[in-house]
Formats: sequence, C-alpha cells, structure tokens
Amino acid sequence: MDSVDLAFSSALVQAKLVRNKEISPLELTQLYLDRIEKFNPRLGSFYTVMREQAIAEAQTKTNQLSDVEIPPFHGVPIAIKDLNAVDGVPCSYGLKVAKQRLATQDDLVVKKLKQAGFIILGKTATAQLGSFPYTEPPGFPPARNPWNLDYTPGGSSGGSSSAVAAGLCGIAQGSDGGGSVRGPAACCGLVGLKPSRGRISMAPIGEAFSGFAVNGVLSRTVADAAAFLDMTEGYVTGDPYWLPSPETSFLESTRQELEPLKIGLVTAIEPAGKADRDCLAAVMKTARLLEEMGHSIEEITPDLSDMIEPFMIAWRNQTDVGVPPFLLEKVNQWLWWRAKFTPASRLVRSQQQLQIFARKIVKMFDQFDVLLTPTYMHPTIRVGEWKNLSPMRTIDEIIKWIAPCPAFNVSGQPGISLPAGFDQHGLPIGIQLVGRPADEATILALAAQLETIQPWAHLRPEAFSSSS
Repeated sequence: MDSVDLAFSSALVQAKLVRNKEISPLELTQLYLDRIEKFNPRLGSFYTVMREQAIAEAQTKTNQLSDVEIPPFHGVPIAIKDLNAVDGVPCSYGLKVAKQRLATQDDLVVKKLKQAGFIILGKTATAQLGSFPYTEPPGFPPARNPWNLDYTPGGSSGGSSSAVAAGLCGIAQGSDGGGSVRGPAACCGLVGLKPSRGRISMAPIGEAFSGFAVNGVLSRTVADAAAFLDMTEGYVTGDPYWLPSPETSFLESTRQELEPLKIGLVTAIEPAGKADRDCLAAVMKTARLLEEMGHSIEEITPDLSDMIEPFMIAWRNQTDVGVPPFLLEKVNQWLWWRAKFTPASRLVRSQQQLQIFARKIVKMFDQFDVLLTPTYMHPTIRVGEWKNLSPMRTIDEIIKWIAPCPAFNVSGQPGISLPAGFDQHGLPIGIQLVGRPADEATILALAAQLETIQPWAHLRPEAFSSSS
C-alpha cells in the first residue's frame, strides 16, 4: 500500500496493519503529520497540531507492539474538534481570545479514545462556539472543502470533516447540536454519525446546548463509525442521560442482516419547503435502492414549525459563555443580546415546548423503523457566502439549509449521514438515516447495506490524492 492509499484508508484497516506489524504507529503518525504540514495551510483543518506529543506517543506505542495485549486502535491517529478538551492543549471554542487557553483535563470522550489506543494529531477547526454550519470564526483561517477550496466543509465540525476528506487523518471526533457532524459529513463525502442522547457521556459536564449536543464521529466507512461508538459509549456516574450498553457491539451490527424495514421518505419539510434538485435526486436514488433491497417506502412531510422559535431561544442562550459580546462574531453577538433580554420563564417554557415537540417526532416512529431524508436541503455554500448578510437573514438561511437535522437533536434520536453522490459542481451530497430512540444498530446495519451496494470510501478529492 503506497502512502496515499494508506492516508485514505479506514481506521480499522490501519489498526489491522499496526497489529500485524506491517506498519508502525510512528510511521503512520509521521505520514499524517507530513500531510498536515503540507496541506493544512490550504485547508485550515487544524487549529493546533500536536506534533511533539503525537510523535512521542507514537514512539511509545511502536515500542509496545511486542506486548501480549494492545487496545483495538493501538497506534491509529485521530483528530479532536476544538470544542473538546485535551489536557495541556489549547481549547479555543473558535474564540480568538481563547487561542492559547490550555485545557486542564481530558474530556471523557478524549480519555476513552486514548484508552482505545488512538494517537491524537491535534485539534480541528470549529465554528465559533459551535454555532454555525460553516467554519469561519474571526481570528482563524476559514476551513475549506477539499473537493473545492472555494466552498465550506460545513460546520461546526468543519475542521474534522475537511481533515478526513483530505487524508490528513483517517477518522475524527466531532460534536453535533443541530447537524454539526452530519452536515460536514455530507459536504465532504464522509460518514457522519450522531449517536443517541446519552449514548456517549458528555463528562465532565452534564449536558451541552440543552441536551441537544452529543459527541459523534466523521469517518470514511460505516464500520469505522460503529467501532468508534463501541470505544466511546457508556454511562458515567452522574450523567443526566444514559442508555444501557448494547448486548451486541455496534461494529457487529454492521454485519447483521435486516428484516424488511418500513422507511419514511422525506423530500420536503414544512416550513422550509422541498429539497434542492440535486439533494432531491440523491435521496430519491437512495429510496429506490432501499426498495430494491426489499424495504418499503412511504413519503411523508414533517412539519417543524413548532420547533423553530423555542429552538432559537435555546440556540441563542448557549452563546453566553462568559466573554463580553464584543469578542463574539456578529451573528453570535446578535444571538447573545437577544438571550440577554429573554426572561428565564420564557426559556423554561421553550424547553417544555421542545419536549412536547420531541414527543411528536418520536411518535412518527410508531409507523416507521427509519426515516430517510436529505442531510441538508441544498449543497454546500461558498466560503464567506453569507458574510455580508444581516444576522437575521443569516439565521434564516441557516434554518432553511439545515432543516432535516435539528429535530433529531431535540428528540435525542440517532442519525447518520452517508455519501450519496455529487452535485452539478462536483461537490458531495449526503443523505440521512434516522433511527428510533436508542436504535443506532438498525441505522448502522442499513447504512452498511447501502455502502455495500454503492461504495464510497475509494472516492478522494483529486488535489489531495497525488503522491507527488
């Protein structure tokens, strides 16, 4: 396997190569660090590159290859989104003022990834405070899409998606409060898994963004996403939400046959309207494939009108992170000021409204096993495309674009975005599968079926696939 093929190989393949001593953790880590040095200035994927730490850890893990037992992902490099803490490493949240602020402990998800044997390459770019579906915070270079550098890789996990898509790492952690893993995956032609609420602990904090935000993963394959979930799931004492660990591993679920499923097909959402032509074509093609596989399809049009205003109240409330508003970019400032004048009673009422809305969403799954939707309502936007819009207009554009995603953060259901072709400009498009509460196993199994029929892991952006 040449160096480019290795860079674009899956995390599970890399783990096997290391275990079989066909490559060392040091060689694999050095490959990625060299690619980051070469390509990151063009992509803006990483805010912090942990070169010295990663090489030292890789050397240690290389020396441990003769040990009787090594963890499943021993010596496999990974990247961590810059909303999550890695002990002793800057954690900026996309705030210029916090660029050099060092974390004093690992988030639990980071600790579990280290225990699984991963080597952390660095911290990836994020939208400021994780607020937006693009990754362009002031004071940082914008993250760019490897398929076309004029376009965004999405957000808020835009650095993670850009890094995996360009072969700067084989897998990356992200987080998702309204589509922030699924959307970047769709923009960059990757698998993006948002687990159920309570599946992966948010420790040391209790919850993030009113319980809507969860840790997730961006990967090349469904199996990698499932294996990541196996390594990170589980209750920790004091978690406000939790789910029992599955009897069968999530990785094993990707290999299981499914009985015919009832699938709800979503091509339009009220009040956002119908999906763009390219996204509609992608979701309809997927629906036909699922029918050929023996699953039944019924089209529905969810109405999300009741969610928008209370979700907006929760969204703007999460911009109060203890920094003066003038240090925030303009849309976050706009949200901050509206949060400042929102009475506590209104915030409580909005939470109740969202809980009622969540019941309505989950009720749909009395009829269906899975929902199939576009991941986003139209393909990715250009870097800076909405920069000169007013904050209110920007919010309106965001709501229309990401419409298929936030409802399932509110309901806490699992969702996975899968590559589903390209738009007329050659940019990737994604489709989303949503499962019943706590039922990642079904959508992972179904996603694996689709991956077998129309494989995507071999697809690479040409500009980052040359060995020269």
